[in-house]
Amino acid sequence: MPLSDRSEVSARLREALLGADFTADGLLELLGAPAYAALARSETVPALRATRGDGDLEALVRLFLLQRPVPRARVERVLPVRSLLEAGWLTEEGDGQLRATVDVRPYGGPDGEDWFIVSDLGCAVGGAGGIGSREEGVVLGVGGASTTLAGITVRTPVRSALDVGTGSGIQALHAAQHATRVTATDLNPRALHCARLTLALSGAPEADLREGSLYEPVEGETYDLIVSNPPFVISPGARLTYRDGGMGGDDLCRSIVQQAGDRLNEGGYAQFLANWQHVEGEEWTERVRSWVPRGCDAWIVQREVQDVTQYAELWLRDAGDHRTDPAEYAARYDAWLDEFEARKTRGVGFGWITLRKSGAAEPSVTIEEWPHPVEQPLGATVRAHFARQDYLRGHDDAALLAAHFKLAGEVVQEQVGLPGAEDPEHVVLRQHRGMRRATQVDTVGAGFAGVCDGTLSAGRILDAIAQLMGEDPVLLRDRTPAQIRLLVEQGFLEPVGE
Repeated sequence: MPLSDRSEVSARLREALLGADFTADGLLELLGAPAYAALARSETVPALRATRGDGDLEALVRLFLLQRPVPRARVERVLPVRSLLEAGWLTEEGDGQLRATVDVRPYGGPDGEDWFIVSDLGCAVGGAGGIGSREEGVVLGVGGASTTLAGITVRTPVRSALDVGTGSGIQALHAAQHATRVTATDLNPRALHCARLTLALSGAPEADLREGSLYEPVEGETYDLIVSNPPFVISPGARLTYRDGGMGGDDLCRSIVQQAGDRLNEGGYAQFLANWQHVEGEEWTERVRSWVPRGCDAWIVQREVQDVTQYAELWLRDAGDHRTDPAEYAARYDAWLDEFEARKTRGVGFGWITLRKSGAAEPSVTIEEWPHPVEQPLGATVRAHFARQDYLRGHDDAALLAAHFKLAGEVVQEQVGLPGAEDPEHVVLRQHRGMRRATQVDTVGAGFAGVCDGTLSAGRILDAIAQLMGEDPVLLRDRTPAQIRLLVEQGFLEPVGE
């Protein structure tokens, strides 16, 4: 691994990489969209074909991303070779060829920043062949789970942020842009080393990096933001530190969520990716509800469910076990199924868990299944969800009727029915931003949403609808607040003047 205490070398390497346009945008332009996308899946053949030229950027791609030897003379045209050899970023082979010792992958920040993620060779992400290493302490780069968590994280300025299980440091890197102080923990000292290199090479402030399991290194401390993409895989034994937490079933995810409440400052957020078991005779929603700590609101979204065979196959491929001896692969597969059978597990859910320390006497806990496409980043959407929970908690039906609302942006109405029918069978409101929700409404709900522009109170709008429809306005006022509450909760209506 490169030395992590040579900040001047990291700064010179960063300057040289940027000078050669070794950035996310530069790679896309050089490789083209298909090869760029293939590289994100750790499929290297298209990128190898696209870098057969003699340019500086082609040399860097082959060196740091494709792990190919490059003649020293070519590398010296663009990089400070002597310093990088001394600091351990490069190693020299006997035939005058240079190799990289780590994977250095360009990564575009949310505001156009040019960052670099450092991970073990061949382990930037998984792919058809697996992660490329079966070493217990291997450090992965940025995959889909990492970018998902980064996208859903609330990005308001905070004094302190904690990244639990930092890995290559991607979440700490994001947090450094809006947190005064960033602390990152990991059980794997090699991961902490990579995280330090990632921060330095990306030009980010240093973080407080601590070795240890989960919250152990920060005992007694509290934070405004906690994020974690933990080793959530439910497996029959701890083989890979980044993946297998070493606890039985989904106990690791339960522990990290339950213990977050005591480590959050008032108003703070804790955001996790997690797996949970679907156990025979038990509702999964009640299982994850029991994880929510006292004094915290929660929003839990199940994005996917896999049966136990799909799940075992996914993670066996991830480790490259499908490319081993068939008998060994079958034995490992059998062990996974034994584990699930012993726990009466029929499936595994994957999703997001967000906590907010509200201190409310009656916390708001929303648990839902939403496998549909969403629009990332969702940090602002997550924050708005909890703001709406506060609003609804403080407004009874009478207060709702006295309030003013406006229709949220980019909401459209769809009418569904048989061709030629005079009236639609039902009306659907659909969002085109954020969670991209759709909800069915009745005639009153559709009419109400359509005229909400903040001018009239909800009660006066309902009185006008009652007059048009020939209904009793008192009865309409009695039955409609529940529908208004749902439309506010799901973000179709926004309170005005609150």
